Amino acid sequence: MRRITKLVPLVSILLVVAAHSSAAHHARSKAAGEAMLARFREQAPTLSDWTALTAHVRTHMLKGARLGQFPDKTPLNPLVHSEVEMDGYKVSNVALETLPGFFSTGNLYVPTRADKPYPIVLCPHGHFRDEEGNLNGRSRASMQIRCATLARMGAVVFAIDQVGAGDSQQSPHHDPISLPLQIWNNIRTIDYLLTLPDVDRNRIGVTGASGGGSQTMQLGAIDPRVTVVCPVVMMAANYDGGCVCESGLPIFRSKHHETNLAQMAAMAAPRPQLVISCGADWTVHTPEVEYPYLKSVYGLYGAGDKVDNLHLANEPHDYGPSKRKGMYPFFAKHLGLSMAPILDRNNPDRVYEPAVVIRSPEQLAVFDDEHPRPAHAVMGREAVYKLFEEATKP
Repeated sequence: MRRITKLVPLVSILLVVAAHSSAAHHARSKAAGEAMLARFREQAPTLSDWTALTAHVRTHMLKGARLGQFPDKTPLNPLVHSEVEMDGYKVSNVALETLPGFFSTGNLYVPTRADKPYPIVLCPHGHFRDEEGNLNGRSRASMQIRCATLARMGAVVFAIDQVGAGDSQQSPHHDPISLPLQIWNNIRTIDYLLTLPDVDRNRIGVTGASGGGSQTMQLGAIDPRVTVVCPVVMMAANYDGGCVCESGLPIFRSKHHETNLAQMAAMAAPRPQLVISCGADWTVHTPEVEYPYLKSVYGLYGAGDKVDNLHLANEPHDYGPSKRKGMYPFFAKHLGLSMAPILDRNNPDRVYEPAVVIRSPEQLAVFDDEHPRPAHAVMGREAVYKLFEEATKP
């Protein structure tokens, strides 16, 4: 575990939680979170106990998310346009029809100077606004830098919109249905990436911050194809996420199960995982509370060396440079990426990100006047609900 220990004032933590959450009942005390982890340890003292417990929890997580029955995997009908080549990568704008009439949207980053086959990295975003104040975390400079840098290192990367953000405007974001739709969009986007030429289906990473960290942990727990995960400023035993798009459905508890984000993260074991935490949000206690629990679960597999925690006690709630520079070498190690293209020639110990050209939201837009949203797109909350209910009928 790596830990930088200068502390952030408590008021900063409270401000972040208040800004993130309109549902305070999804937050618990530190002691309550510790008690949950103690119960989880008692329920699964051996690997066979853990395997049985996670199968049970996963089943009821999916039922709680209204995904007890997955939709059929219908044609994705990719719409890809506006490809531009940059220094070591190219980027294009993509829409995928994940359900008939419903689209996942984002940007595809592909290496231009790297060895094949390429690993895959999915980059979901959280409740971050772009530089113009819009809920469009995909076009934020920090997101573009992360995705383009990973592509320069040799990965095929997809920056995906949250449902209701960016170009995904068919259904409102702050709605419980966003949770299963987002999970399904993420699964189907990985399906699409696996159809691309020169990709390696055995090397798939996921990393995101805040709500993107929630999506990272969900995929690590649900989709066995994912081989490496890095949730950032999100994993906590005492906080489930304040948006109804994260915790508005009974994914964390029902009369049949109880879980939290720490156990959800542990369900990725024994696959490599780097948890990045900070001192300005609910991950403030990760080094002494959640990380030891993760280590204990990985230890059941004899894989304690596969999990790590980078704690930045003086850092804010974001996916900023210090966090990215912790993630890059971890993904390089476990996905077979090269650090060479992103190291400063004059200082080989320093990651060099300025090679990334920041593009405007308009340049990254999937739907515009020249490329309108397909006419058969299902629009509005009620219509999307109906579509989803039909798609998930047993």
